[in-house]
Amino acid sequence: MRKIIIAGNWKMHKTQKKALEFLQESKSNLEEMNGTREVVLCAPFTALSVMSKSLYAGLIHLAAQNIHWEDEGAYTGEISGAMLTELGVDYVVVGHSERRQYFGETNETVNLRVLAAQRHGLIPILCVGESKLQRDRGETEPVIINQVKQSLINVNQSNLVIAYEPIWAIGTGDTCEATEANRVIGIIRSQLSNEEVTIQYGGSVKPSNVDEIMAQPEIDGVLVGGASLDSVGFARIVNYQ
Repeated sequence: MRKIIIAGNWKMHKTQKKALEFLQESKSNLEEMNGTREVVLCAPFTALSVMSKSLYAGLIHLAAQNIHWEDEGAYTGEISGAMLTELGVDYVVVGHSERRQYFGETNETVNLRVLAAQRHGLIPILCVGESKLQRDRGETEPVIINQVKQSLINVNQSNLVIAYEPIWAIGTGDTCEATEANRVIGIIRSQLSNEEVTIQYGGSVKPSNVDEIMAQPEIDGVLVGGASLDSVGFARIVNYQ
C-alpha cells in the first residue's frame, strides 16, 4: 500500500529559533493525525540539528534539501549523507527545479545524488517537472519521462519518493488542475518498476486546494512550498479531508 507523505519545503527560510517556534505551534495540530499519513519538514541545514531533538516521538520526520554524491572531499558548500544521518534526517530532496535552474543540476547529477541518499539509508524525494515553455510546446510527457528515466538509473525503487512539480506552478499562485496533475503522475507511475512508490504533487499547494488534490487516485501526498511556512496553514494541509 502506498504511503501518504505530506512534506513542507521551507527552502531558505527560518532560523533555528523560528524553526523551533514552528514545531511548538504545530504539536497539538499534528497530534490530530490518525496515523495514515507521514509528515516531513525539509528544513535548512542550519536548523536540522536543533529540530532533530524536538520531533515529538516521531510525529514529524526531517528532510534535508540537498546531498552530495561523494561521502567527503573538497566540495565547498556541499553536505554529505553521513553528515545528514548523524542529525537524524530521514529524507532528502533531490533535483528540485530551483536546484536545476540556479545551480546547474542535471539529470546525471540528480541521479548521483539519489544514489548517494540511498547508500546512506536516506529516502530521496526526487523532483521532476516541466517548464511553462515545455508545456506550451506540448512537451510535458517526453520531458517528464526523460527526467524519470535518467534520474532513476540503478536506483532502488523500494526506497524512493517522487514529487511532480510543474515548474510553472511553483510559487506563482498557478496550480496545475488536480485532474491534470493526476494524469501526469499516472504517466510517471507507468515508467516505474515499483507501482507502490509514493508520488507527490507540488506547486502552489494551499489549504484551499489540498482536499481536491488529495482526492485524486494517483496522488499520494504533496510537497508544499510557501504554505508550509505557516504552522496553522500547514496543519490544515496535513489534516486534509
